[in-house]
Amino acid sequence: MDALKPRDPAHIGTYALLARLGAGGMGMVYLGRSPGGRLVALKVIKEEITDHPEALARFRREAETVRAVRSAYTANLIDASLAAPPYWLATEYVSGPTLSRAVADRGPFPPDTCRKLFAALAEGLASVHAYGVTHRDLKPQNVILAPQGPQLIDFGIARAAADTALTAPGTAPGTPGFTAPEVLLRNEVGDPADVFALGATIAYAATGRAPFGSGPMDAVSYRAVHEAIDVAGVEPELAALILACAAKDPAARPTPAEVIVRCAVTSALVEDPYYQALATGLTEPPPHDLPTATAAGLIPPNHPTPPYHPTPPYPPTPAPRSRRRTPWLVTIAVAAVVGVTAAVVVRGLPGGGGAGASGSPPTGKPSGGTSAATPTGSGGAAQPPRYIENNRVSRDYWTLSKDPATASHGIGECHTIGGEGNLPAEFQTAVENADDQGLPYVTKKAKIVMRMKNAEAKDTRPGPYYVSVGVKPPHEIDPDTGKPFVDLTMENKSVGYTSKPVDIYSKWKSGEFIELTYPDDFASHFGGKADNAIPVANDPGDWTVVFYHVKGSPTDYASIACSGFRVK
Repeated sequence: MDALKPRDPAHIGTYALLARLGAGGMGMVYLGRSPGGRLVALKVIKEEITDHPEALARFRREAETVRAVRSAYTANLIDASLAAPPYWLATEYVSGPTLSRAVADRGPFPPDTCRKLFAALAEGLASVHAYGVTHRDLKPQNVILAPQGPQLIDFGIARAAADTALTAPGTAPGTPGFTAPEVLLRNEVGDPADVFALGATIAYAATGRAPFGSGPMDAVSYRAVHEAIDVAGVEPELAALILACAAKDPAARPTPAEVIVRCAVTSALVEDPYYQALATGLTEPPPHDLPTATAAGLIPPNHPTPPYHPTPPYPPTPAPRSRRRTPWLVTIAVAAVVGVTAAVVVRGLPGGGGAGASGSPPTGKPSGGTSAATPTGSGGAAQPPRYIENNRVSRDYWTLSKDPATASHGIGECHTIGGEGNLPAEFQTAVENADDQGLPYVTKKAKIVMRMKNAEAKDTRPGPYYVSVGVKPPHEIDPDTGKPFVDLTMENKSVGYTSKPVDIYSKWKSGEFIELTYPDDFASHFGGKADNAIPVANDPGDWTVVFYHVKGSPTDYASIACSGFRVK
């Protein structure tokens, strides 16, 4: 739980805001208090992506799913605003750490606790499946360990069981390492895929390790399709059940009911001493009103007092679908936090492995911003925009070579798919340490250069052809801290911090390189607002450099080339 920022609103709808509960790529979650004193978790979509049709569709689908699924294993929806910005939904609040945080703080769970958690989560899946809904993104970050028992959260990509169509051709829902092979390979989404994710989640709880290792998304997904799940050191009977749930053939996996039988638990998870210590010991008690939150330092000085604005209640819950309900229910409530979803394409690796794919710009109206752009010709805009909008998903990424001989020179491999495919001939780029060119890695600043080789020998100046350079840290960055999100580390799929578009033929006669320095010449733009680029030291690892062909507006651009550098 974190303090509100001065820019945070004092209230959302009728709810006074008391603190921040979490953040993610979609938006922010606040602790709120109703006029009658009820605590809620308020999930608010980011202002800068409210014009993104896919993001809005996912948010509305989450609200409808949570409203329809009235389960002891999900937080009930209390209120929502889905007609106009700001878009938000309010669910029941109960404190508790995520499974991801619990393992990170305390290490792997004891085998007996794992079996009880296995059975409880299987019971939760059975309850959700009874409504005809598949979760599609079960993972440690989406399990809350509440004092009353575990909760399943983030239904942002959940779908009805009969609806197996995906949001975009060639992409798969879920998170690498927890997404089932049939989803990655054939887009087959169903209850068995949730069971696969359940096995992977318990493997993580039992080992403290990623179930199919770490690394680029496509590499992790390749291992999920072709290699066995990691159960090294796990008690044999527990390991056997995990392996059964993670079977490559969905027909070979047990049902949630069969998982419960095989767990053979004799006491409730909430009675387990290890679980009790996690559920109560890793979460601070929430404030119950404005004076308490102010005294705890969660509300900034001079923050406005929230007014009371009554709103009509959310529409009543529809009757459940006619699937048979399971009898294993207990009463639980929990806070909903912003979840993270990675879309994965499986192609390009031996035997059907995967690689990330660059996203397309949104089909709705642009995020905003102004430019001096004029209509574009074959070579691009006659005058470029002053910046490009960070308003789409980009899955281009760079990794340092695994060959020590080439890695020692800072050489790596770039994975870029989905660009426009018309990279001009003789386009050259290079990336190096701006302070010491002899080092194969970057410590403070990176120098990025580009030019058209042999352009000076040509008689007629081509173009113009405008290029903006995007520099991406390895992970999504919290705008409040300038560092990766705490307890929610995720791969960076943004466009990155970008440079002002420049005509790559501007030095065509001299043959000189166009030079840029990161972070000095870079910023991130959302809705016409700029955020400064972060220092490289904020996120050590493999950084990606993407070259974007800029056309007629801040949202009209496409990737044409990729590079990168290692930060130490």
